[in-house]
Amino acid sequence: MLVGYARTSTLEQLAGIEAQERDLLSAGCEKIFREQISSVDAVKGEQLTAALDFLREGDTLIVTKLDRLARSVPHMHDLLKRISAKGAALNILGMGIDTNTPTGRLMINVLGGVAEFERDIMLERQREGIAKAKADGKYKVRAPTARRKADQVSELSKEGVGATEIARRLGISRASVYNVLRASA
Repeated sequence: MLVGYARTSTLEQLAGIEAQERDLLSAGCEKIFREQISSVDAVKGEQLTAALDFLREGDTLIVTKLDRLARSVPHMHDLLKRISAKGAALNILGMGIDTNTPTGRLMINVLGGVAEFERDIMLERQREGIAKAKADGKYKVRAPTARRKADQVSELSKEGVGATEIARRLGISRASVYNVLRASA
C-alpha cells in the first residue's frame, strides 16, 4: 500500500498542504496522513507517528520533500529504521529517492547530511544577524511579563495573597510568582 504523509509548519500554509496532498494522490497514495506543525514539533508529530504505525510489510511511505518528513539527520535515521523494521520503504517524490533500492538508501543519507548542514548554516547566519542587531541597538528583547510585574507580585505577597491567586490576578504562571519571590528574597 502507498501511504502518504504531508506536513506544513503553520495553519496558514493551506495551499502548501493541499499541494502536497495533490502530489501524494497523483503518486497513488491510498491513505494520507496530514498535520500542520513546525519542524521542531514534527519529531513528536501525532500524524507522523500514526503513519509509521499504520505501515505494514511491503508498504511505502511517500512524502513530497525530505524536509516535510525529518528535521535532522538523526531524526531521519530514526525514521528510516522504524520504516525498514516494518519491512516498508520510503519514497521522496521531489528527489526521486526510493529506499527500496541501494542507490536510494545511499542518496537519502547523503542528502540528509546536506540538509542538516544547510539548516546549521541558516541558524548560524540568524545568530550573526541577531548579534549585529544587538550591537547596533536595533534588537530589543522584551522583559518577561513576570519580571515587569515583580513589584505587584511582592506587594500582593506582603498582603498575604497566595501564589495561585497572585498568578490569577496578574495573568502570569504560579511558577513565575515563585521565581519573582525567590529573586527578591
